[in-house]
Amino acid sequence: MSHLNWDDLFSIEKQKPYWQPWMSFLDEEYAHHTIFPLRENIFKAFELCPLAQVKIVILGQDPYHQPHQAHGLSFSVPLGVPLPRSLRNIYKEIEHDCHVRMNYESGNLSYLAKQGVLLLNTVLTVREGQPLSHQNDYYELFFKSVMQTLSASSSSIVFMLWGKKAHHYASWIHANQHAVIQTNHPSPLSANRGGWFNTKPFSRANTFLIQQGASPIQWSNCLP
Repeated sequence: MSHLNWDDLFSIEKQKPYWQPWMSFLDEEYAHHTIFPLRENIFKAFELCPLAQVKIVILGQDPYHQPHQAHGLSFSVPLGVPLPRSLRNIYKEIEHDCHVRMNYESGNLSYLAKQGVLLLNTVLTVREGQPLSHQNDYYELFFKSVMQTLSASSSSIVFMLWGKKAHHYASWIHANQHAVIQTNHPSPLSANRGGWFNTKPFSRANTFLIQQGASPIQWSNCLP
């Protein structure tokens, strides 16, 4: 793995011209609007999944924009919160693809983060009820650096890019070293057009990891 860790990356990014205007933008947004997730959870995915442990990157669009759902991990919701439809579609595909059972009572995906799955969106914040309201150049600059850092890793990583916003970052990945699995977004509108169900991204990712000598991800959230 690269000699860098996430603290190193953030230290580098904070010196770049875009960082302070980005933080000022977030200051204003959090001061005058209802923004998800909570400010302290914006970079939660990086906290739960250290760079040296990343096996898989799941990249979606932006956080859930309804109350109580987004908590800093893409597609995940806190314990006790009903599963959003995108997450239901993810669980259905895991069940079909990996021949396992999923616990639909729990939408917290921290168990994946702890196994090396970096759960990100191309935009990490959103105004209540306004999807993609925070799509801007700040996030694009940040995620280009993130993807370049991951791509420079000496370990082979699976990049699961879900939806057109995520597909945009494929050009920053060294595809000769890493696996890139592009599918539709699992949201109902996108998934029902085709390109999500039966794409088998989870078993394909595990096959690649095993080929690289890494342990596969246990995708099921049900206790054995």
